[in-house]
Amino acid sequence: MLQPQDLAITILGAHLRRPGERVWSGGMVEILGEFGFSTEAARAALSRLVSRGLLQRQREGRLVFYVLSPRAHELLAEGDRRIFSFGRGAPAADAWTVVWHTIPEDRRVERAQLAQRLRFLGFGSVQDATWIAASDREQEVRALLDALDVSDFACMFLGRISRGTEQALLLSGAWDVEDLERRYGGFIAEYGRYLDADQRDKLDPREAFVVRARMLHSFRGFPFGDPELPDTIAPGAAARAEAVTTFDAIYEALAEPASAHFAEVALGQSPAPVAVAPPAA
Repeated sequence: MLQPQDLAITILGAHLRRPGERVWSGGMVEILGEFGFSTEAARAALSRLVSRGLLQRQREGRLVFYVLSPRAHELLAEGDRRIFSFGRGAPAADAWTVVWHTIPEDRRVERAQLAQRLRFLGFGSVQDATWIAASDREQEVRALLDALDVSDFACMFLGRISRGTEQALLLSGAWDVEDLERRYGGFIAEYGRYLDADQRDKLDPREAFVVRARMLHSFRGFPFGDPELPDTIAPGAAARAEAVTTFDAIYEALAEPASAHFAEVALGQSPAPVAVAPPAA
């Protein structure tokens, strides 16, 4: 279910990445309203993002503006690296990463943040505090442990799984991959039509913005659910590849009209007026 806080971060992550760039509150309320959220829900979502340290509020007279916090920029950069690399390379059957930690109970927040971000990197939990991924994630995990200040409580192993024993991983419940192909099929059915230039041309800038933002928000969910396991363990690479190709093509094709709409509404940058020739004498 679409949540206004999550959607706001998706939108700002796509359109507000220059340092110091800001949006005005009324524009963001209008932007969120285009997805069906009420003014009250939109304003509440923006306030909660401030409370969570992801947005910073600036006032100029009676006007309120928002900028992304340094923490938000860091999280969005990490997300971009994952989203725009996801599904672009063949999984390496002999490259696996295991993370084991002993983060104390009085640091529950860091434990929860670690779990969420490990899942985003394709890890599955095989036991409490033991996580495994079907790829070499050493550098990403090192950076994550440092960012959460829990390096002293975690250990990482790199290696391969003995052939013929891989299926036990699926039985462990580390990942839920049963409906992945269905989810990819739904994504392709919803957005694949816009691979056709004629279909894209029918969209005005507002519609292009809404389609692109919804598609990005939907695609962001795949890294949480798809560990990119080798085909020998969990077939599904073909559906993933088609979804990635669809996403890449449409995200780029709709970039210009979507960005123009966001700038006009949220940044107050109206398009230049079209020159009208004087009537013939």
